[in-house]
Amino acid sequence: MTTERAVPGLQGVPGPGWVVPDLRDPVRTIGRRTFDFDHRVAVMAIVNRTPDSFHDRGATFELDRAVEAAVRAAEQGADWVDIGGVKFAPGPELPAVDEIDRVVPVVRQLAQESDVTISVDTFRPEVAAAAIEAGASVVNDTTGLSDPRMASVVADSDATIVITHSTAPPRQRLPEPPRYDDVTGAIVGFLRERVDRALAAGIPDARIIVDPGHDLNKNTVHTLELTRRLPEVVALGYPVLAAVSNKDFVGESLGRPRGERLAGSLAVATVSAMLGARIVRMHDVVESVDAMRMVEATLGWRAPVEAVHNT
Repeated sequence: MTTERAVPGLQGVPGPGWVVPDLRDPVRTIGRRTFDFDHRVAVMAIVNRTPDSFHDRGATFELDRAVEAAVRAAEQGADWVDIGGVKFAPGPELPAVDEIDRVVPVVRQLAQESDVTISVDTFRPEVAAAAIEAGASVVNDTTGLSDPRMASVVADSDATIVITHSTAPPRQRLPEPPRYDDVTGAIVGFLRERVDRALAAGIPDARIIVDPGHDLNKNTVHTLELTRRLPEVVALGYPVLAAVSNKDFVGESLGRPRGERLAGSLAVATVSAMLGARIVRMHDVVESVDAMRMVEATLGWRAPVEAVHNT
């Protein structure tokens, strides 16, 4: 078991501009790792077994490449790996059995080779159940428990649930562009209702994480606003996941196409951590791990690897 705690003797009191969440159950064991989210920003790496993923365009669709990428991410310092078999965006229907065939072999092999925390990115209860049995300890539901059976599957296991804000039915487009009178208020209300749904199903507070859903059924202006107002989501009291890597709001903010969004992704991940996010979901593992470890070192939560300059 890997445990990350604050470094004794370091002064970890953030200055102005930093948001320190008041979390329910900040110290959590998720799979075979324990995280102190009072003093830790975890990096979730992304491995998609999809032929049409928006970022890698199917680079890890083949099983051997997906497993290799997942193991490599763990070796590069990712705290956990998120494995998906169906992208969020609209597309052709994929039967649940095919989604299981995509994700479960990766989950099973990664669990055998690493103690990294493993999550499955799915909105289907049957896929979640199969992945949990294979070794996943987190269900990352980007539809926010749209299927009420999902809460029961997670409640009957030891898994953690990530509850994400999105408004369209799974894999379908909204009938018109998204509009919000108050985007962050709508997100907080949605998440509060879905958290209540999870609690009612028997999932305890200590196994709930929330995600405001950057770009999911939101335009770039919406997503930038929710990022600025992230402390309102953090105030729910659950660890917040910020899935910001290489998304269109980064590209549109900077005028950068896919493949040229790393700097922008690292910037918004760092801002999200400053505003209280405790997990960032990222494609570029080495750079993202370095960025979050630097955040922790700056806050006094982590000792420098060495401190010899001017000594």
